Order: sequence, then structure tokens, then C-alpha cells
Amino acid sequence: LVEERIKSKLESKVDLVQKMTDYHLDTGGKRLRALLTLESAKLTGYKEDNRDLNLAACVELIHSATLLHDDVIDESSLRRGVKTTNSVWGNQSSILVGDYLLSRCFEIMVQDGDLEVLQLLSSTSAKIAQGEVLQLQHKGEVDMLEETYLKIISSKTAELFAAATKVGAILSGTRNKDKEALEFYGRNLGLTFQIADDT
Repeated sequence: LVEERIKSKLESKVDLVQKMTDYHLDTGGKRLRALLTLESAKLTGYKEDNRDLNLAACVELIHSATLLHDDVIDESSLRRGVKTTNSVWGNQSSILVGDYLLSRCFEIMVQDGDLEVLQLLSSTSAKIAQGEVLQLQHKGEVDMLEETYLKIISSKTAELFAAATKVGAILSGTRNKDKEALEFYGRNLGLTFQIADDT
């Protein structure tokens, strides 16, 4: 259902945008962040309508946008064994389609109408962008400090994991203590995930 929402949200009358978003989504991925949103909503007792599906799609769109931008920055030609979008259509189109994904995500957030969700996901997007810039600043450093490395992966990866788990808790209107616990879990899972990936 989340996958269907993402596809319907990304429908475009611009042929190239449609081709690129279809291609990018078809390259797969675990949809781990979307799953975290759904599961934290379920865990904290969310049973109402489809806000969990919409916001899980939103979290996944943020992630997908960062991947498109990442591949351009890293000059990657392969992701998950498939040619990257930028290696097929070029850097300029990839950057703009990444921006398109973020714009669609912000539409979902505004339609949802919850200011706490909007604040969390918009500030998370800003932190991810700052993490990317920080990584660029330290590109190629063989003597990078552990503190700098943790700051980069915290911004780039752990922030979105933390937001994914916290959003689910916000939906159910649970206690702040539960929201904070899920956010803590998401952040540490994100750090662990990235450290394992980098290793």
C-alpha cells in the first residue's frame, strides 16, 4: 500500500520525470524507513485511517531523494547492482528529480496537517542536507576524527531513522516518553545500520 501511494504521488505529466521516478523506484530497496514508521504507529496503538501509510510514503520519498542526490555527489554509476539514475540521464536531471521527490513529500505533510509531523520531517530534511555538506567537507580524509564521522552519519542516516520511528508515535498521540523512546531507538538503529554499511 505504501508502494502504491508513492507511485501515485510521483505521477507526472512530464515524460522524463515519470521515466526517471519509475526507474529509480524499480531499482528496489528494503523500504526499511517506511516499515519503521508503520511498525512504531502499530506499536503505540494507532488504528485510525491511512495517515500511517501516507507518512511512511513521505519518509521513503525523503530517503529516495537523498539517494538521487547522493549518487550525483559521489559520482556513483551503480546502486544495488543497477545503473544509477544519474549515469543514465545525467546529473542535472537527477538533482531536479530528487527535488521533485522532496516537493511531493512536502505536499503529503501539508495534506496531513499535523504541525508536529511537519516540523519533525522538515527539520530532518534540513539536517540530512547539512550532513551531506559536512561529508563533502571531509571527503577523502584518511585521518577523520571519530567524532566527525559520527556527526556525519548521525545527520545523514540516523536522523531519518529517528524521524521514521517518532512519526509513527506522533500519529497515535502517545505520551512524550514513548515518542522519545522510539526516537532514541530509531537514531541508534540508524547509527548501527550506517556503521555496518560503511564497514
